[in-house]
Amino acid sequence: MSLHVLAMSLVLLTFSSNLAMAVKKEIRAPQTLSRGWGDSISWVQTYEEGLYNAKKSNKPLMVIHHLEDCQYCQALKKVFAENEELQELAKESFILLNLMHETTDKNLAPDGKYVPRIMFVDPSLTVRADITGRYSNRLYTYEPQDLPILIENMKKALRLLQTEL
Repeated sequence: MSLHVLAMSLVLLTFSSNLAMAVKKEIRAPQTLSRGWGDSISWVQTYEEGLYNAKKSNKPLMVIHHLEDCQYCQALKKVFAENEELQELAKESFILLNLMHETTDKNLAPDGKYVPRIMFVDPSLTVRADITGRYSNRLYTYEPQDLPILIENMKKALRLLQTEL
């Protein structure tokens, strides 16, 4: 009888300590494809899926290269996610992909593999090397204060879609 009570006590002790550890852990929202760049936007999972959807929907693909531990990426992500005009434009008129790794398409790194880097691909599957930010040594990078330039470049991608394709 005492062996049975001892075994039952050990089971209860183990269960309660596991429960206590589970309660102590921070509860976080599940990770989505947005990775914090805008949860109301429908994001594609892969570059290939992005290209397919761009061609099928006749919308430009916007590819955001970033890293989780990059302070510049985090700063850009914050203003990107908080800007209503950008979020609405992205949601309505673009296919979006954010990557935390490089693609095999060398056209997406014409001037190097740095982050953050944002590039546009039109529905004809052409990487738009003519839509750049303000820096001559990192053509496709944007900083938080460059958000107006990014929004203007998004509008440029849409205008080129109408005039060239």
